[in-house]
Amino acid sequence: MLTIPRNAQFADETTVPVLDPGRGRTKTGQLWAYAADDRPWAGLDPPIVVYHYAPGRGGDHAERILEGFDGILQVDGYQGYHRLARPKRKGGVPLRLAACWSHSRRKIIAATPKAGSPIAEAVLARIAALYAIEKEIRGADAPARQTTRNERSRPLVAELERFLREQAARLSPGSEMGKAIAYLLNHWDGLTLFLDDGCVEMDTNPVENQIRPLTLTRKNSLFAGHDEGGRSWARIASLIATCKINSVEPYVWMKATLKAIATGHPQSRIDELLPWSFGRTS
Repeated sequence: MLTIPRNAQFADETTVPVLDPGRGRTKTGQLWAYAADDRPWAGLDPPIVVYHYAPGRGGDHAERILEGFDGILQVDGYQGYHRLARPKRKGGVPLRLAACWSHSRRKIIAATPKAGSPIAEAVLARIAALYAIEKEIRGADAPARQTTRNERSRPLVAELERFLREQAARLSPGSEMGKAIAYLLNHWDGLTLFLDDGCVEMDTNPVENQIRPLTLTRKNSLFAGHDEGGRSWARIASLIATCKINSVEPYVWMKATLKAIATGHPQSRIDELLPWSFGRTS
């Protein structure tokens, strides 16, 4: 169960090879990645990354891991997360799912023919204008971000929606660009959620950035020996990633922390050993 008390979190998942005992081959497990990073809106809580191992990619795993979390979850278009927004969600009230503009932009780019497309250019230019505003307000507090978004981003989003619906009405639904535009419109509620909350980002890039090291590790590793090995992989990866996102050298932190535990550091002061406290108390 994930218990990070934040208004908004990011989620993603990636595969991990796991030895399947008795069958002489590997199976595909999943490392579910969750991140919370309040720095873009001047939040005071430290950033954190948590990985959970699960033997599959079904949405029931996300539901179990996120039991007790209520708030906004920013995800890509994977439908497994949709059950978290259902009225009968297990483990808490329905979550609000914020969608990812970065994934939407990729859909448009992938649908663009080599000769180019004025439709794609128009959509991408509008999305770029939204990102330019986000660059300006990064680091401002949540109310200030929301005010700017209401004044400047909301009209651009409304204009983009009108344009997309006009194109959807004239394009073949089976065409590549028609499918890409349908993807954006199908996720429109989640894509526009950032307009209503200054704590919400436009995309899932913060957690995607935490997935990439796992991908590199997977390429350099044979497999986890079993499901418990996958869970250990997730625990160690969580510690390392949280160190790195807090600008702490993982090896130095781990060495100092193990030494502190071995020499009797009291459990009541465990907060002093967490990566974001390292260097301030040592």
